[in-house]
Amino acid sequence: MIDDHESIIEGLRAFLSMSQTVEVVAGAATVANLLAITDDLDLAVLDLRLGDGSTPADNIAALDSAGIATLVYTSGDEPYLVRQAAAAGTLGVVRKSAPRDEVRRAVETAAAGDAVPTMDWAAALDSDPAFVDLPPRLRDVLELYASGGSGTHVARVTGLSVETVNEYVERIRRKYHDAHRDAPTKTDLYKRAVEDGWLPMPRRDGS
Repeated sequence: MIDDHESIIEGLRAFLSMSQTVEVVAGAATVANLLAITDDLDLAVLDLRLGDGSTPADNIAALDSAGIATLVYTSGDEPYLVRQAAAAGTLGVVRKSAPRDEVRRAVETAAAGDAVPTMDWAAALDSDPAFVDLPPRLRDVLELYASGGSGTHVARVTGLSVETVNEYVERIRRKYHDAHRDAPTKTDLYKRAVEDGWLPMPRRDGS
């Protein structure tokens, strides 16, 4: 179990104590911390938002590299992060508010290597009009610009002209406007990039 709230880890351990097929081997606040304990695991139950600012995609990729499947266990209604997790290869998504028997069945199913279809997962994948899916070039510009880079800096890093960078930034703003998530300032663009998983969340210590 990977969650930066110890009570969540202990709650899941209690949920699974009656399972005949799975056992909670370890709990940690980050993927790196878990892998430092052990990589001899069938499944990691992963919170979408962790205090180290990591993204679901990066976390699932790191676990997959260690041969560990992933089931997302989340309390928030964050379809953009669910989309990111689904694209990265999670076996499913289960809410922390789900009845404990449902959570137990989901973990047992995922630990056996099977997908865990849920309504939350399907809804996030099939209909999320607020999610802004940017092509790679626009995403590169957004990440650099929203992180504080000037148009000149972004142009130098990407090899684009300053005029093209400015055009791309305006195109990104229009996409967010069309999704009813206006981003008229650089700070707003940074918030949208974090929300959609294009940039990591700031660490809780402010770094």
